[in-house]
Amino acid sequence: MKNFKFSSLLLVPLFAVLAACGGGGGSSNNSTPTPATPTLKSIAITISSTTIPVTTFQDATATGTYSDGSTKPLTVAGGLAWATKSGSSAVATVATATGRVTGIAVGSETITATQDNVVGSVTITVTAPWTQVSAGGFQTIARRADGKLYAWGQNNWGQLGDNSNLGRTTPVAVNNGAGTTAWKQVAVGDQFAVGIRAGTGATSTGGTLWAWGLNNNGQLGQKNLINSSVPKQIGTDATWVSVSAGKYHVLALKADGTLWAWGRNSEGQLGDTTTLGRQEPVKVGGTDKTNIATWIAFAAGGTHSMGIQKDGTLWTWGDNTNGQLGNATSGGAGVSTPVKIGTGTYNLVSAGANHSMAIGTNGTLWGWGANSNGQLGNNTTGGTVNAPRQISPDTDWNLVSAGGLHTLAVRKDGTLWAWGANADGQLGDGSGTDDVISPRQIGLDRTWVSVSAGDGHSAGLKADNSLWTWGRNADGQLGNGKMVNSSIPVNIPNSTLN
Repeated sequence: MKNFKFSSLLLVPLFAVLAACGGGGGSSNNSTPTPATPTLKSIAITISSTTIPVTTFQDATATGTYSDGSTKPLTVAGGLAWATKSGSSAVATVATATGRVTGIAVGSETITATQDNVVGSVTITVTAPWTQVSAGGFQTIARRADGKLYAWGQNNWGQLGDNSNLGRTTPVAVNNGAGTTAWKQVAVGDQFAVGIRAGTGATSTGGTLWAWGLNNNGQLGQKNLINSSVPKQIGTDATWVSVSAGKYHVLALKADGTLWAWGRNSEGQLGDTTTLGRQEPVKVGGTDKTNIATWIAFAAGGTHSMGIQKDGTLWTWGDNTNGQLGNATSGGAGVSTPVKIGTGTYNLVSAGANHSMAIGTNGTLWGWGANSNGQLGNNTTGGTVNAPRQISPDTDWNLVSAGGLHTLAVRKDGTLWAWGANADGQLGDGSGTDDVISPRQIGLDRTWVSVSAGDGHSAGLKADNSLWTWGRNADGQLGNGKMVNSSIPVNIPNSTLN
């Protein structure tokens, strides 16, 4: 039998036919398989700050991490749902459409972001922002929006009001005493303090008056000379609307526009036509029926007092050793009855240890009295000025506060200015230069809304309700946990306060 041998040329078309018919066992489907869809595994919430003051807000965003390791922003349109974990809006709210978190009341709340049954969360703390601060001789007291007072600094006479005599370098809550309503205002003197609490009832005008600390001149208004480390109510009147504390005396205004005073009066600083010390409020100007003055602003200084009546006229009384009354004289006996000063009109006054400052109704700034350290800001130092003298030609002054030997002021653009003694850094300019004799801008910030000059330290609030202190700190009066002076403003947070 003859053997046949297939030529390779014959095999080529054969394999081609087999391939065309699907031969060789190969699949007829060449498409790529569809990959599995990544699933959402976790959600992270980002917020610029987890501490939110009452009435302010922070915007929260959510980012999802998927099973393939990828991440992407999550949106409400894509199924994201915002909520509070408690389901309540008592402490905070979160906008379901945007994730904006708003502080409602002091406390803590957890904000959740949910999508595809996956939940992310972040816990926020809502605090009450600072709304007022008063710097005294050796201590400071500030009020929060929730009506609570916090104090720090020297406390040897109970002037912090915390039911102790322990000095504090950080804020401590002022004891409520027998009161139950929120604090509306506080004024700090040399080593004592006075505050106004909210009245009761929907139609209540003004509030009740309370005092604590040193009482060597009856400045607590208790009809005695007993110190107190907790607030004690002064009388029963509930129509007090404003108060100012001097070195050892107090001025306070009632809703009817009458001005009252008590405490030390040896220089006539109570203005009641006598020089008798008073342990309870007496009417400024005396009790005569002809005394019908209506006051709109006032200030208690070291040993003198100032006030503005409803027509804008300026009146002063008390010690005039350094010309601080502005009546064109100096020295001699104190003046025990309010005396009108000049013909100008004013809307704000501030009394320092021995100098006086005022802002005219046209925005001009005026100063007079002692000028040993340039505290008047009139570009000179030394001597006294016994009548109001304009400080700079500017007409945009908004606030002024006279301290021991220095002065602070804020212009309408929110900038902070200071002058006078600076040995303890109380001007806040960081220079260490003493005796600045004309207004010097402090930093570049344009958000200052309140200032208070103490004996050797200073305090102020910015528009974001943050609290700042600077200057002398030997007694912890800056509240930053230290006892070292600071020549620049330091922030005093309230996020850890109850």
